[in-house]
Amino acid sequence: MDRTSLIAELNKRGLSGGTGSGPLYKRLAQALTGLIQEGLLKPGTALPGERDLASALQIGRVTVRTAYRDLLASGVIESRHGSGTFVSQQVERIEQPLWRLSSFSADMRSRGREPAARILSRTVSAPAPEESFLLGLSLDEPVLRLDRLRLADGQPLAIERAVVPIKFLGEDAISEGSLYEALAAKGFKPVRAQQRLTAVTLDPTSASILTVKAGAPALLIERVSRLADQRVVEYTRSHYRGDAYDFVAELRIGDDL
Repeated sequence: MDRTSLIAELNKRGLSGGTGSGPLYKRLAQALTGLIQEGLLKPGTALPGERDLASALQIGRVTVRTAYRDLLASGVIESRHGSGTFVSQQVERIEQPLWRLSSFSADMRSRGREPAARILSRTVSAPAPEESFLLGLSLDEPVLRLDRLRLADGQPLAIERAVVPIKFLGEDAISEGSLYEALAAKGFKPVRAQQRLTAVTLDPTSASILTVKAGAPALLIERVSRLADQRVVEYTRSHYRGDAYDFVAELRIGDDL
């Protein structure tokens, strides 16, 4: 939708000249939200500047600024430094069951999406004391630390930080593909895992990597995966975008109820 069409559509919705009932900034915010929800304003569309929109609608610039502020706070639109204000890129929410152990790559493929990984850092070193305890290693057994950005159809969804004993994987066995597939190829396929989920907010660095605002909600998932013989094969801390994931679990009512 170009500028002329946008102004015409807003005029149809009673914004011109400030006519109508209720606070004008709220009606402007609601009208813009409606255009986005109806698909008339597509993700990534540039919105007029405050002065330009206020002049076209014959309303106060403060009204436009306040409406934009509310839309920015709700994530409907985003401000890009030096570029202007745009309709936010909407993320398709993913429902992830908690009772099935599977890789990010397998999850995305099952949904018809193309998984990818971008390596953020990769080092081999001795485990930290906590990692040594969790992985059942001595302090002189090396581990591979692999930090990756996980994407689906090019959209960043999670930052995955994995620690894997070198004896299970080797230093050069994994790059951009599935970690579980690489482990399985070495004969060390994880068969069970314990996960802990915590609601957190993203620090500025992580938020920038995931292309969201600093302080945006996220899910921290800590996972310890084991082999069939109960040896720990992986310890992972992952931050999943809170606007992209719903984790669900099926519960059974006990016999004592």
